[in-house]
Amino acid sequence: METFKTGQTIRSGDAADYMIQPAIWPERGISTETRPYFKMSGPVGTSLSKGGFTFARGGVVLIDGYFNLFNLGKWRKLCGPDPIGLWLKGNGQFQLTVWLAVPDCSYQRLFDECVILDREMSLSLEGTQIQGAGILYFELTALSEGHIEDFGWSTTTAPRQYPDLVLSVTTFKREEAVTSTVNRFREFRANSSLRDHLRMLVIDNGRSVSIDSDAGVTVVSNVNLGGAGGFSRGLIEARKTKATHCLFMDDDASVHMHAITRTWMFLAYARDPRTTVAGAMFNSDHRWKLWENGAVFDRGCKPLYFGCDLREREDVFKMEFETTAPAPPGFYGGWWFFVFPVDRVRHMPFPFFVRGDDVSFSLVNDLRIVTLPGVASVQESFVDKASPQTWYLDMRSHLVHHLSLPQKSITWGKLQRMFFDFYLRTVLRYHYDSLSAVNLAIEDVMRGPQFFAENADMAQRRKDLKEMTKSEVWMPVDFPPRFRHGEASRPLRALLLMTLNGHLLPFSNFFGSNLVLKAWAREDFRQVYGAKRITYVNGSCNAVYTVQRSRRRFWSESLRLVRNSLRLRREYRRLQDEWQDGYPKLTSDEFWRLKLSLADEGRGRAPNILIEPMPPADQSMSPGSSPISTPGKTLLSSSLRSNP
Repeated sequence: METFKTGQTIRSGDAADYMIQPAIWPERGISTETRPYFKMSGPVGTSLSKGGFTFARGGVVLIDGYFNLFNLGKWRKLCGPDPIGLWLKGNGQFQLTVWLAVPDCSYQRLFDECVILDREMSLSLEGTQIQGAGILYFELTALSEGHIEDFGWSTTTAPRQYPDLVLSVTTFKREEAVTSTVNRFREFRANSSLRDHLRMLVIDNGRSVSIDSDAGVTVVSNVNLGGAGGFSRGLIEARKTKATHCLFMDDDASVHMHAITRTWMFLAYARDPRTTVAGAMFNSDHRWKLWENGAVFDRGCKPLYFGCDLREREDVFKMEFETTAPAPPGFYGGWWFFVFPVDRVRHMPFPFFVRGDDVSFSLVNDLRIVTLPGVASVQESFVDKASPQTWYLDMRSHLVHHLSLPQKSITWGKLQRMFFDFYLRTVLRYHYDSLSAVNLAIEDVMRGPQFFAENADMAQRRKDLKEMTKSEVWMPVDFPPRFRHGEASRPLRALLLMTLNGHLLPFSNFFGSNLVLKAWAREDFRQVYGAKRITYVNGSCNAVYTVQRSRRRFWSESLRLVRNSLRLRREYRRLQDEWQDGYPKLTSDEFWRLKLSLADEGRGRAPNILIEPMPPADQSMSPGSSPISTPGKTLLSSSLRSNP
């Protein structure tokens, strides 16, 4: 043991450390970008297949990226004043510098010394008690040839509790993807010190998966009631196993497996039993750019930190500083990676089939949702997925949230702003199929909760939406047409906006330009003003669809929306009462048990389940209560140490 004047302590690798945040390395299938993980300069290299760094003298590695920084402020706030250390495994002589970054202040060097590494080393970082936000990161400069095999952030304090975590994966006829996920999980679990506390449930909605169950993975055949039905089944099965926590995740599991380790360790030290971890999501087209790091619902889903460049340290630090503060009202996490305590769930998912169930689940259950650096999933771009069906699903879930959840109750007038936003985003770009789907969604919500109970499989609506989609259908092409862009001047755009892109002008069907745009331009209205006909090309440039201005369809769907809006105004109070009374029935454990059973047996209508009425919208929440209802700690022998 050697103690430096700075007060930090270096110990040999056989000391009792608990690895609370293991390193995450670039990985094929997730991201092969390096800057979001670390920055290398000079004579140093890394292995994509094995990780680690190989140094010649003068090589420098800076570990300050999103996936490997340590958010000390968040740990202190949620897990307590445990001593934090840096663990290194490798050999060689290095200049090691550990930094503490705090907002609006000079960054501090906590440690800056020459170290000789022989196998393993643990550096205790004393004096890191901070108030508010703070980030730890470090830099290694090689003073000789050397190698770093692995690293991580650790503590000498034992876990406060040992969560029993069940991963619930819902799949529908994606056999290759879910098989790959199961294989990755089995390999990870077999080599993890957490293996006794991790299990996976594969909820097979398509009844097509050929995977053998074993001690770590169980396959459950399920009726197809969408993601809502699959995740509800997963939660029911998790409760049967006495799991303390459940992780909802996608069947392709495009997430680093050590994100599961980080999450488990964070929950093992968390002092608030409501602690829930929501994973971030980044785009498969640009794996350095966040799509969202949590989101807020307020008359729409608003992703937080959209576009954050994970290659830019200042952008990442700013995000981590800000997310140390309490989450904003309406905060929710997506179900590509969402870990929550099972015993805090008072309301099961709402039977939306897909889309919106994760929003309401976060809002109605008394959960303390946090995000963690490096806990993120890569997803295919949502841009190409937009269709009349997604517009239908979005509108009906948004409207249900505002009608059924007292904390999201708004006036009819404010609700019209949401309608107007949906209207402009469809009509200005001639997406009449989508506008028709929006109208259908409003009409279905006004049918009341029982409509959703009876159509939880959405079979008829999926068929209806497919039949009514005439123009917004991707058609394969061998060679996409040449892109033709058009952006009107600001005065002309203002004039065209007042005429709803020419719809209010007589004979407008006969004038305008013909454009060819990438699919992402659907949200950039500046590029479509003045067009008569627009061809959109998908991200892979192998499919297109074409829309064109039609005053007949414009007037038909616009007047239909006006009628729906006026009807909603007349019946607004009745619908609010009906939905606030019906929502708990459709999110009860009893509803889902009966619904899944009845669906399996092919029997008709969903049951009517009577429960107590909803509390008033202004009722304050007490700790442990649900926002829409009034309503041990296990010690095991395994050590979960960094040194096996």
